[in-house]
Amino acid sequence: MDKIKRLASENKVAVVSAIIILLFILAALFAPVLTPYSPKEMDMAHRLSPPSPAHLLGTDEGGRDILTRMLYGSRVSLLAGVLPTLMSMVLGTALGLLSGFAGGKTDDLIMRIADIMLAFPSTLLAMLIMYTLGGGLINVFLTLSLVGWAGIARVVRSEAMRLKSSAYVSAARLIGVPGYRIILRHILPNCIPTLIVLFTLGVPSSILTESSLSFLGLGIQPPDTSWGQMINLGRQYLYNAPWLSFAPCAAIMLIVLAFNFLGDGLRDVLDPHLQDKN
Repeated sequence: MDKIKRLASENKVAVVSAIIILLFILAALFAPVLTPYSPKEMDMAHRLSPPSPAHLLGTDEGGRDILTRMLYGSRVSLLAGVLPTLMSMVLGTALGLLSGFAGGKTDDLIMRIADIMLAFPSTLLAMLIMYTLGGGLINVFLTLSLVGWAGIARVVRSEAMRLKSSAYVSAARLIGVPGYRIILRHILPNCIPTLIVLFTLGVPSSILTESSLSFLGLGIQPPDTSWGQMINLGRQYLYNAPWLSFAPCAAIMLIVLAFNFLGDGLRDVLDPHLQDKN
């Protein structure tokens, strides 16, 4: 609680970012209440209509309300940011703890696999996996999870190696405490602040990667919609109907900046190394 109060008092940008993220989440949850239109039903009589009181962000090539599709698309985009990040954090944390605590050949094997994953640009690797698996929401989640675990594993490994040489871990090993208990009771709890920061910084990366995949036609497939897919569908109308792409671009930029600013604020409060410097 003290750290939250400190964050609120010292970093107003992080607080505003948290409010923006909360508003996006609420908009996604209450999309049917906020708009009377259907995200899938077409109205060709009003196709490519500019912003108006009836359609605040205009309509697309099928006459569908852009704001409605934005609200429903936020569900997919936010889920594509949060769920794969959680999945990659579980995998990366488990492998990082095992690698850092066990050391030796286990450490070498896990880190060499992580090095191979990190050798490829994340978007390029995600494209390769999606080409193999095919499009669809489940495959997007699986791809983003596989792409994101390696960096998390390296950070957690570093923390585990630092903590396993501490006095309380050495004492626990001397009295015969099993290794898995040391990891779960002594090492993992001390990694939680770092994991929270990694999560807030990992979500925008997943959102951007999902948007890139959907823009390229490899991610979310119709009739589902996401912000990246909306940009892809609107790019052929950039000159005569720019609102098709502008709205989802602005939403992606805003949510990515909000998560990054929030992550920076949490890092300043939760990272013990930065606190020591201050």
